[in-house]
Amino acid sequence: MSSSHHERARLESLKPALAFRSLILSSIRAWFEKAGFIEVDTPVRLPTPALEVHIDAIPSGNAFLRTSPELHMKRLLAAGYERIYQMGPCFRLGERGRLHHPEFTLLEWYRASSDYLQILQDTEALLTHVASTTFLSSHQPPTSNHSSSFPLPPPPWPRFTVSELFLAHAGWDPVRDYNDRRFEEDLVNKVEPALPRNTPVFVMDYPAAASALSRRKPGRVDVAERWELYISGVEIANAFSELTDAGEQEQRFRQWASQRQADGRPVYPLDEAFLSALRLGMPPSGGIAVGIDRLVMVLAGKSALDDVMTFREADIQREITA
Repeated sequence: MSSSHHERARLESLKPALAFRSLILSSIRAWFEKAGFIEVDTPVRLPTPALEVHIDAIPSGNAFLRTSPELHMKRLLAAGYERIYQMGPCFRLGERGRLHHPEFTLLEWYRASSDYLQILQDTEALLTHVASTTFLSSHQPPTSNHSSSFPLPPPPWPRFTVSELFLAHAGWDPVRDYNDRRFEEDLVNKVEPALPRNTPVFVMDYPAAASALSRRKPGRVDVAERWELYISGVEIANAFSELTDAGEQEQRFRQWASQRQADGRPVYPLDEAFLSALRLGMPPSGGIAVGIDRLVMVLAGKSALDDVMTFREADIQREITA
């Protein structure tokens, strides 16, 4: 069979998964409309991406493809918007695997006068709505093994702190004694495999050193108001109480820049427009990024992003270089 026939057969086989994905996207938009959010669009091609240690941007001429819409959405918060969301493409250099693509779809939403606990409640409500509307519809999860996909149990869902999970499964507390490389290795190899699979799980209160854009807990310089959501052992979402202090944010960006330089990574310019918006004033806010492709994957009972995305990155690269 020719490569074009293989491609056609693969695309045809994706129809059930893509119908399910479309249903999920419609359900998400319906929830936000009812909750009073405004859907917004922000630029995909940026003069500079956010400075984070482990995220590399894809160059696009003399600019970059966005790794997240976060900084532009926060500029909207600073301009007086109260509830905003968007779903759209994001890009990260060198990310490719079962759970990673260099081009992927992010859902982000932000609430002014809020924090990460309010976003947690939003998340429980949104995903419960999505699961109920998709699993009770005429569309069934596109998998032959329905036991591997499940309607989400009713909230509240379990919450564990980073400290208690690492003490239980890795034998140390990264909040007290942060080590970047050890933290990432133990998270992937020891903590994530120990998380429950039969319910979504919130992993709460990350080390401040691992949370560039979130505010610290009151009275705790070592803990950030940040959580991540796992479903079926897969990280789905990352949420913060947003850092609104422009001076502290600039200091953190410069720290990340120094670490990127030490690691031999590209060092991006500071996003001065974002910092200027913070200086003018941004209200206390909560925000979140949800990986739509991963969410579809776990709800569909699939094991890889390629099972729920149309054109695979490897295929696109072959077309580009042909």
